[in-house]
Amino acid sequence: MLNNYSKEDKVLLAVDCIIFGFDGDDLKILLVKRNFEPEKGKWSLIGGFLKKEENLDKAAIRILNHLTGLDNIYMEQLYSFSKVDRDPAERTISVAYYALIDIATHSIKPNGFETSKWFSLKDAPNLIFDHNSMVEHAVSRLKYRTKTKPIGFELLPDKFTMLQLQNLYESILNEKLDKRNFTSKINGLKILVKLNEKDMESSKKGSYLYQFDPEKYNAKLKEGFVFKI
Repeated sequence: MLNNYSKEDKVLLAVDCIIFGFDGDDLKILLVKRNFEPEKGKWSLIGGFLKKEENLDKAAIRILNHLTGLDNIYMEQLYSFSKVDRDPAERTISVAYYALIDIATHSIKPNGFETSKWFSLKDAPNLIFDHNSMVEHAVSRLKYRTKTKPIGFELLPDKFTMLQLQNLYESILNEKLDKRNFTSKINGLKILVKLNEKDMESSKKGSYLYQFDPEKYNAKLKEGFVFKI
């Protein structure tokens, strides 16, 4: 059979990264101001292009590290976006990834962008190309994860209060949750270790601190479950 690769159309393959961060109160997204055309000066996700010697996961790790300085963080492939005219500069297919970090323990070192900023999901500006759709897909994935797997290990500090964990779930689901019901459901998963320490900044009496039990947490990740709050 003759090799007809040379006759096929060539298209660019981009990798775009949706970086979610939690600050203890609110779920946020990291955006940058684009400093080149098209859409120069508008808000964008962080992204780059696949190199010949890379697979997609390696490209995502390289791009994220090069543009933000972030390394060894949770990333997951999300979805492919292939609308023909999605990028006015060139025919480009994009594979989106999302990353999860605790904002307090990760410093962002932007490379190649003059402006980067954390936005609350509720206040995020309109984005270039189809990046709004990418964010919507990522939020939907997170919402699904709250119902089928534990969430928070990557987004919370090592020690956290039950209120911080509830704030995280409320930020993802975009709804208020009953405190007693939430606490009961979370404790029922048996993935938390209650510490004999308190966060004294939250109230006069203080709030007990918790940690995730890594072994039980990872077991739940593999098993999955149905978690109705």
